[in-house]
Amino acid sequence: MTQFPIKEFEQIRTPFYYYDLNLLQKTLEEINKYSAKENYHVHYAIKANANSEILRIIKEAGLGIDCVSGGEVQTALNAGFEPSKIVFAGVGKSDWEIELGLDNNISCFNVESSAELDVIQEIAEAKGKTANVALRVNPNVDAHTHHYITTGLAENKFGISLELLDKVIERCITSPNINLQGLHFHIGSQITINEPFKHLCGKINDIQKYYESQGIKFDSINVGGGLGIDYDNPDANPIPDFKSYFETFDTHLKLRDGQQLHFELGRSVVGQCGSLITKVLYVKEGLKKKFAIVDAGFTELIRPALYEAHHLIENISNQDEATDVYDVVGPICESSDRFGEEEKLPITKRGDLLALRSAGAYGEIMASQYNCRQLPKSYFNTNL
Repeated sequence: MTQFPIKEFEQIRTPFYYYDLNLLQKTLEEINKYSAKENYHVHYAIKANANSEILRIIKEAGLGIDCVSGGEVQTALNAGFEPSKIVFAGVGKSDWEIELGLDNNISCFNVESSAELDVIQEIAEAKGKTANVALRVNPNVDAHTHHYITTGLAENKFGISLELLDKVIERCITSPNINLQGLHFHIGSQITINEPFKHLCGKINDIQKYYESQGIKFDSINVGGGLGIDYDNPDANPIPDFKSYFETFDTHLKLRDGQQLHFELGRSVVGQCGSLITKVLYVKEGLKKKFAIVDAGFTELIRPALYEAHHLIENISNQDEATDVYDVVGPICESSDRFGEEEKLPITKRGDLLALRSAGAYGEIMASQYNCRQLPKSYFNTNL
C-alpha cells in the first residue's frame, strides 16, 4: 500500500497533487525493458501530464514526446527534448503551430486530413522546408472504452478514413515539400484488454499488404497508445502490464525489414504515480445520505465529471476499522462536482485528508480556475 507522509501533508494547504517519483522511475524502467528493440520508439503523450519535474525524469529515461498542440511542442522543447524525438498530432493544427514544428525540425507531423496536408505543404514550401509526415488512419477498430475517449471508429473526428487514404497518399507522393514517412494509428484510451490491439495489428497488416501490391512501402508505423491502468486497485497493480502490451505488437504486427515502430504512451506512464490530496471541510447529514464535502472539486480533477470516471478514494488520516458510507463531493457550484457515491470509508470527520488515487494522468494538466479558484500546486516524495 502506498505510504503517504501525513505529518508533512498536514502542513500543506490543500488541495494539491502528490507524486511518487520512485514509482515513476520503476514504470519507466519497465517500459524501457520491454521496448528495448532497436526499431521500437516510445513517445510520452505529454497531454497526460506536463509537470516540469515529471518531464525531467521522462526525458532522462530516453523517451520521446507525442504532442497535440503547439504549446505542447514548445513545452517539450523547453524541457530539453530533442526535436528528432517529437511527433505532432491533432486534428486542428494552426499555421503558427505548423511553423513552430517546421522551424524546429521536429521528427514528424501526424496528419489527420487532406486539408491539413495541403496547408503543411504550402507552409513548408514558403519556408523552403520538407515536412516529414505520417498519415493518421482511422482503422474503424472499437477500443471498448468510454465513447468520449474512443478515437478509432468510423464516425470519430480523428484520422483519415480508409476509403479516402489512396487519394491522400497520392497527394503526399506528388507534393514536393512532403516526405511521407509512414502511417499513424490511435484507437482510444484506457484500454485494459489486448484484443483491440490485436485487432489493430490485423488491420495494419492488411493495409500494408494492400499498398505493397501497389509498390508503396512505409518507413514507419505508429500504433499510438491507449494502454490503461487499474483505477480500482492501484496498490495491487501500480505498473501496467507492459510486457504483454509490447509482446502483442511483437507477435501480431508484421513489420517489414528496417521498418520503425512508434508508440505513444501517456496514462500508463504517469497515471499511478500521482494522487490528489484533499481535506474534508464538512460532513453533511442528509435525509438518507452523508456527504463528505472536500476542498477539491472538478477544477482540480475533472475526470469524474467529464467521463463519469472513478478514482479510488482513501481516508489517509484514519485507518480505523469502523466505517460509514459517504458521497464524496466538492465545493463547485455544479451538481456534477462529485468524486464518488456511497463510498465506504473509515469514519470520516472534518479535517481528515483524503487521497484520490491514480490521478497522475489527466489530473493536474486539466485543472481550471472556474469559480476563480487557484490552480493546485504539486509536491513530490523527494521534496517533503
